[in-house]
Amino acid sequence: MIHPQSLKKGDKIAIVSPAAAIRNHSIIEGAIATLHSWGLESVVTPHCLSRNGYYSGSKNERLSDLLWAVSNDDIKAILCSYGGYGCIHLVEEFAKAIEKNPKWVIGMSDCSVLHAACNAKGIESLHAAQCRMLATEPQGDATTNIQKILFGNRPVYKTGPHYLDIEGHAKGIIAGGNLSVLSGLMRTRYDIFTPGKIIFIEDINEPIYRIERILQNLKLAGILQSAQALIVGEFTDTKEHSGFGGTLYEVIYNTVADCNIPVCFNFPVGHGKRNLPMIEGAEAVIDISKEKGTSLRFL
Repeated sequence: MIHPQSLKKGDKIAIVSPAAAIRNHSIIEGAIATLHSWGLESVVTPHCLSRNGYYSGSKNERLSDLLWAVSNDDIKAILCSYGGYGCIHLVEEFAKAIEKNPKWVIGMSDCSVLHAACNAKGIESLHAAQCRMLATEPQGDATTNIQKILFGNRPVYKTGPHYLDIEGHAKGIIAGGNLSVLSGLMRTRYDIFTPGKIIFIEDINEPIYRIERILQNLKLAGILQSAQALIVGEFTDTKEHSGFGGTLYEVIYNTVADCNIPVCFNFPVGHGKRNLPMIEGAEAVIDISKEKGTSLRFL
Protein backbone atom coordinates (compact mmCIF):
# COMPACT_ATOMS: atom_id res chain seq x y z
CA MET A 1 0.00 0.00 0.00
CA ILE A 2 1.12 3.55 -0.74
CA HIS A 3 1.41 5.72 2.36
CA PRO A 4 0.56 9.33 1.40
CA GLN A 5 3.13 11.96 2.23
CA SER A 6 2.91 13.33 5.75
CA LEU A 7 1.94 16.97 6.11
CA LYS A 8 4.04 19.76 7.54
CA LYS A 9 3.21 23.25 8.72
CA GLY A 10 2.39 25.57 5.86
CA ASP A 11 0.88 22.83 3.69
CA LYS A 12 -2.47 23.35 1.97
CA ILE A 13 -5.53 21.20 2.54
CA ALA A 14 -8.56 21.40 0.26
CA ILE A 15 -12.10 21.26 1.67
CA VAL A 16 -14.54 19.68 -0.78
CA SER A 17 -18.21 18.69 -0.74
CA PRO A 18 -18.41 15.57 -2.93
CA ALA A 19 -21.96 14.64 -1.97
CA ALA A 20 -24.74 16.46 -0.11
CA ALA A 21 -24.97 20.21 0.38
CA ILE A 22 -23.86 21.60 3.73
CA ARG A 23 -26.72 22.94 5.82
CA ASN A 24 -24.62 24.99 8.22
CA HIS A 25 -21.81 26.95 6.58
CA SER A 26 -20.36 27.95 9.94
CA ILE A 27 -18.89 24.47 10.37
CA ILE A 28 -16.54 25.20 7.48
CA GLU A 29 -15.33 28.32 9.24
CA GLY A 30 -14.83 26.33 12.44
CA ALA A 31 -12.94 23.58 10.64
CA ILE A 32 -10.70 26.16 8.97
CA ALA A 33 -9.88 27.63 12.39
CA THR A 34 -8.88 24.20 13.69
CA LEU A 35 -6.75 23.44 10.65
CA HIS A 36 -5.12 26.86 10.97
CA SER A 37 -4.20 26.04 14.57
CA TRP A 38 -2.31 23.03 13.19
CA GLY A 39 -0.37 25.31 10.86
CA LEU A 40 -2.25 24.30 7.73
CA GLU A 41 -3.71 26.57 5.06
CA SER A 42 -7.26 25.71 3.98
CA VAL A 43 -8.51 26.07 0.42
CA VAL A 44 -12.31 25.94 0.04
CA THR A 45 -13.20 24.62 -3.40
CA PRO A 46 -15.63 26.64 -5.58
CA HIS A 47 -18.72 24.48 -5.02
CA CYS A 48 -18.04 23.45 -1.44
CA LEU A 49 -20.75 25.76 -0.10
CA SER A 50 -23.08 25.57 -3.09
CA ARG A 51 -26.43 23.82 -3.43
CA ASN A 52 -28.00 22.04 -6.38
CA GLY A 53 -31.15 20.38 -5.07
CA TYR A 54 -29.96 17.84 -2.50
CA TYR A 55 -26.34 18.00 -3.67
CA SER A 56 -23.62 20.59 -3.22
CA GLY A 57 -23.48 20.91 -6.98
CA SER A 58 -24.14 19.08 -10.20
CA LYS A 59 -22.13 15.93 -10.79
CA ASN A 60 -19.73 17.86 -13.02
CA GLU A 61 -19.33 20.66 -10.47
CA ARG A 62 -18.63 18.27 -7.60
CA LEU A 63 -16.30 16.23 -9.76
CA SER A 64 -14.46 19.34 -10.92
CA ASP A 65 -13.77 20.37 -7.33
CA LEU A 66 -12.61 16.90 -6.33
CA LEU A 67 -10.36 16.33 -9.35
CA TRP A 68 -8.83 19.78 -8.97
CA ALA A 69 -7.93 18.97 -5.36
CA VAL A 70 -6.45 15.61 -6.34
CA SER A 71 -4.41 16.87 -9.30
CA ASN A 72 -3.13 20.12 -7.77
CA ASP A 73 0.36 19.43 -6.41
CA ASP A 74 0.07 22.32 -3.96
CA ILE A 75 -2.79 20.51 -2.20
CA LYS A 76 -1.36 17.93 0.19
CA ALA A 77 -4.62 16.53 1.62
CA ILE A 78 -8.36 16.56 0.93
CA LEU A 79 -10.95 17.00 3.66
CA CYS A 80 -14.53 16.08 2.83
CA SER A 81 -16.93 18.54 4.43
CA TYR A 82 -19.98 16.30 4.67
CA GLY A 83 -21.44 12.96 3.66
CA GLY A 84 -25.03 12.27 2.72
CA TYR A 85 -25.18 10.72 -0.73
CA GLY A 86 -23.46 11.37 -4.04
CA CYS A 87 -19.86 10.08 -3.96
CA ILE A 88 -20.89 7.10 -6.07
CA HIS A 89 -21.32 9.50 -9.01
CA LEU A 90 -17.64 10.47 -8.84
CA VAL A 91 -15.88 7.22 -7.97
CA GLU A 92 -14.63 6.17 -11.41
CA GLU A 93 -12.96 9.46 -12.28
CA PHE A 94 -11.71 9.93 -8.72
CA ALA A 95 -10.06 6.49 -8.70
CA LYS A 96 -8.13 7.25 -11.88
CA ALA A 97 -6.97 10.62 -10.54
CA ILE A 98 -5.91 9.51 -7.05
CA GLU A 99 -3.87 6.67 -8.54
CA LYS A 100 -1.76 9.22 -10.41
CA ASN A 101 -1.37 11.61 -7.48
CA PRO A 102 -1.80 9.87 -4.09
CA LYS A 103 -2.53 12.10 -1.11
CA TRP A 104 -4.51 11.92 2.11
CA VAL A 105 -8.28 11.78 1.66
CA ILE A 106 -10.22 12.39 4.89
CA GLY A 107 -13.91 11.68 5.43
CA MET A 108 -16.54 9.19 6.50
CA SER A 109 -20.13 8.08 5.92
CA ASP A 110 -20.88 8.39 2.18
CA CYS A 111 -17.20 9.18 1.66
CA SER A 112 -16.57 5.49 2.37
CA VAL A 113 -16.93 5.26 -1.42
CA LEU A 114 -13.79 7.36 -1.86
CA HIS A 115 -11.89 5.22 0.64
CA ALA A 116 -12.96 2.12 -1.27
CA ALA A 117 -11.53 3.67 -4.43
CA CYS A 118 -8.25 4.45 -2.66
CA ASN A 119 -8.15 0.89 -1.35
CA ALA A 120 -8.66 -0.48 -4.86
CA LYS A 121 -5.69 1.59 -6.06
CA GLY A 122 -3.44 0.54 -3.18
CA ILE A 123 -3.43 3.91 -1.39
CA GLU A 124 -3.96 4.50 2.31
CA SER A 125 -6.71 6.94 3.29
CA LEU A 126 -8.18 8.30 6.48
CA HIS A 127 -11.67 7.32 7.61
CA ALA A 128 -12.28 10.12 10.07
CA ALA A 129 -14.48 12.93 11.28
CA GLN A 130 -15.35 15.73 8.88
CA CYS A 131 -15.80 19.48 9.25
CA ARG A 132 -18.52 19.44 11.89
CA MET A 133 -16.35 17.57 14.38
CA LEU A 134 -13.28 19.64 13.62
CA ALA A 135 -15.35 22.76 14.27
CA THR A 136 -17.18 21.67 17.43
CA GLU A 137 -14.66 19.31 19.09
CA PRO A 138 -11.21 20.71 18.20
CA GLN A 139 -9.57 19.08 21.23
CA GLY A 140 -11.45 15.77 21.14
CA ASP A 141 -9.95 12.37 20.29
CA ALA A 142 -11.67 12.36 16.93
CA THR A 143 -9.93 15.59 15.92
CA THR A 144 -6.53 15.44 17.60
CA ASN A 145 -5.81 11.97 16.22
CA ILE A 146 -6.45 13.24 12.69
CA GLN A 147 -3.74 15.82 13.29
CA LYS A 148 -1.32 13.20 14.61
CA ILE A 149 -1.83 10.89 11.65
CA LEU A 150 -1.56 13.62 9.02
CA PHE A 151 1.72 14.75 10.55
CA GLY A 152 3.21 11.26 10.47
CA ASN A 153 2.25 9.46 13.69
CA ARG A 154 0.63 6.03 13.89
CA PRO A 155 -1.81 5.80 16.81
CA VAL A 156 -2.48 3.00 19.26
CA TYR A 157 -6.11 2.79 20.40
CA LYS A 158 -7.28 1.10 23.58
CA THR A 159 -10.94 0.63 24.47
CA GLY A 160 -12.81 -1.07 27.27
CA PRO A 161 -14.23 -4.59 27.03
CA HIS A 162 -17.75 -5.42 25.86
CA TYR A 163 -19.66 -8.47 27.08
CA LEU A 164 -20.10 -9.74 23.52
CA ASP A 165 -16.43 -9.49 22.53
CA ILE A 166 -14.89 -12.59 20.96
CA GLU A 167 -11.28 -12.80 22.08
CA GLY A 168 -8.31 -13.15 19.79
CA HIS A 169 -5.22 -11.69 18.15
CA ALA A 170 -4.97 -10.73 14.50
CA LYS A 171 -2.80 -8.86 12.01
CA GLY A 172 -3.98 -7.57 8.67
CA ILE A 173 -4.90 -4.67 6.43
CA ILE A 174 -7.62 -2.38 7.85
CA ALA A 175 -10.61 -1.64 5.62
CA GLY A 176 -14.21 -0.67 6.22
CA GLY A 177 -16.55 2.21 6.88
CA ASN A 178 -20.26 2.75 6.51
CA LEU A 179 -21.81 -0.68 6.06
CA SER A 180 -24.80 0.37 3.97
CA VAL A 181 -22.65 2.44 1.63
CA LEU A 182 -20.03 -0.29 1.22
CA SER A 183 -22.67 -2.93 0.57
CA GLY A 184 -23.56 -0.98 -2.57
CA LEU A 185 -20.03 -1.59 -3.88
CA MET A 186 -20.05 -5.36 -3.43
CA ARG A 187 -19.06 -7.27 -6.57
CA THR A 188 -17.61 -4.13 -8.15
CA ARG A 189 -13.96 -3.22 -8.62
CA TYR A 190 -14.27 -1.13 -5.43
CA ASP A 191 -15.49 -3.95 -3.19
CA ILE A 192 -13.46 -3.73 0.04
CA PHE A 193 -14.87 -6.99 1.39
CA THR A 194 -12.06 -9.24 0.26
CA PRO A 195 -10.47 -12.07 2.31
CA GLY A 196 -7.81 -11.56 4.92
CA LYS A 197 -8.62 -8.06 6.19
CA ILE A 198 -9.44 -6.54 9.54
CA ILE A 199 -12.88 -5.15 8.73
CA PHE A 200 -14.53 -2.31 10.63
CA ILE A 201 -18.19 -1.38 10.22
CA GLU A 202 -20.51 1.40 11.36
CA ASP A 203 -23.81 2.92 10.27
CA ILE A 204 -26.55 5.39 11.10
CA ASN A 205 -30.34 5.33 11.09
CA GLU A 206 -30.67 1.76 9.79
CA PRO A 207 -33.04 -0.94 11.06
CA ILE A 208 -31.60 -4.13 12.47
CA TYR A 209 -32.79 -6.35 9.65
CA ARG A 210 -30.94 -4.34 7.01
CA ILE A 211 -27.68 -4.56 8.94
CA GLU A 212 -28.13 -8.28 9.52
CA ARG A 213 -29.00 -8.87 5.86
CA ILE A 214 -25.71 -7.36 4.71
CA LEU A 215 -23.74 -9.39 7.24
CA GLN A 216 -25.56 -12.55 6.22
CA ASN A 217 -24.62 -11.83 2.60
CA LEU A 218 -20.98 -11.44 3.63
CA LYS A 219 -21.20 -14.68 5.57
CA LEU A 220 -22.74 -16.57 2.66
CA ALA A 221 -19.91 -15.26 0.46
CA GLY A 222 -17.34 -16.55 2.95
CA ILE A 223 -15.96 -13.06 3.59
CA LEU A 224 -16.56 -12.96 7.33
CA GLN A 225 -15.04 -16.39 7.85
CA SER A 226 -11.92 -15.36 5.92
CA ALA A 227 -11.48 -12.00 7.69
CA GLN A 228 -8.66 -11.58 10.18
CA ALA A 229 -10.96 -9.80 12.61
CA LEU A 230 -14.15 -7.74 12.75
CA ILE A 231 -14.46 -4.37 14.50
CA VAL A 232 -18.07 -3.46 15.21
CA GLY A 233 -18.30 0.29 15.61
CA GLU A 234 -21.17 2.57 16.55
CA PHE A 235 -24.57 2.19 14.91
CA THR A 236 -26.15 5.55 15.67
CA ASP A 237 -29.92 5.98 15.78
CA THR A 238 -30.48 2.30 15.07
CA LYS A 239 -34.12 1.34 14.72
CA GLU A 240 -34.29 -1.40 17.36
CA HIS A 241 -36.94 -4.12 17.25
CA SER A 242 -37.20 -6.82 19.90
CA GLY A 243 -38.63 -9.29 17.40
CA PHE A 244 -35.25 -9.76 15.69
CA GLY A 245 -33.70 -11.58 18.64
CA GLY A 246 -32.18 -8.86 20.79
CA THR A 247 -30.28 -5.62 20.42
CA LEU A 248 -28.40 -4.87 17.22
CA TYR A 249 -25.11 -5.92 18.78
CA GLU A 250 -26.68 -9.17 19.95
CA VAL A 251 -28.02 -9.85 16.46
CA ILE A 252 -24.58 -9.17 15.01
CA TYR A 253 -23.00 -11.47 17.57
CA ASN A 254 -25.41 -14.28 16.70
CA THR A 255 -24.52 -13.79 13.03
CA VAL A 256 -20.73 -13.86 13.38
CA ALA A 257 -20.14 -16.03 16.46
CA ASP A 258 -19.49 -19.18 14.42
CA CYS A 259 -17.10 -17.50 11.97
CA ASN A 260 -14.08 -18.26 14.20
CA ILE A 261 -12.61 -14.76 14.06
CA PRO A 262 -11.91 -12.20 16.79
CA VAL A 263 -14.68 -9.61 17.13
CA CYS A 264 -14.83 -6.46 19.24
CA PHE A 265 -18.02 -4.50 19.87
CA ASN A 266 -18.74 -0.83 20.54
CA PHE A 267 -15.46 0.38 19.12
CA PRO A 268 -15.52 4.22 18.91
CA VAL A 269 -15.77 4.62 15.16
CA GLY A 270 -18.87 5.96 13.44
CA HIS A 271 -21.22 8.91 13.69
CA GLY A 272 -20.71 9.48 17.41
CA LYS A 273 -18.56 12.11 19.12
CA ARG A 274 -15.56 9.81 19.66
CA ASN A 275 -15.01 8.77 16.07
CA LEU A 276 -11.42 7.56 16.15
CA PRO A 277 -9.72 7.93 12.75
CA MET A 278 -8.88 4.66 11.00
CA ILE A 279 -6.03 4.43 8.51
CA GLU A 280 -7.65 2.43 5.74
CA GLY A 281 -5.19 0.26 3.85
CA ALA A 282 -2.67 0.28 6.70
CA GLU A 283 -1.46 -2.90 8.33
CA ALA A 284 -2.57 -3.17 11.93
CA VAL A 285 -2.45 -5.52 14.90
CA ILE A 286 -5.52 -6.04 17.07
CA ASP A 287 -5.82 -7.78 20.43
CA ILE A 288 -9.28 -8.40 21.90
CA SER A 289 -9.67 -9.48 25.52
CA LYS A 290 -12.85 -9.87 27.54
CA GLU A 291 -11.01 -8.57 30.59
CA LYS A 292 -8.63 -5.94 29.23
CA GLY A 293 -10.63 -4.69 26.25
CA THR A 294 -9.30 -4.04 22.75
CA SER A 295 -5.95 -2.71 21.60
CA LEU A 296 -5.55 -1.63 17.97
CA ARG A 297 -2.09 -0.64 16.74
CA PHE A 298 -1.34 0.70 13.26
CA LEU A 299 2.02 -0.43 11.85
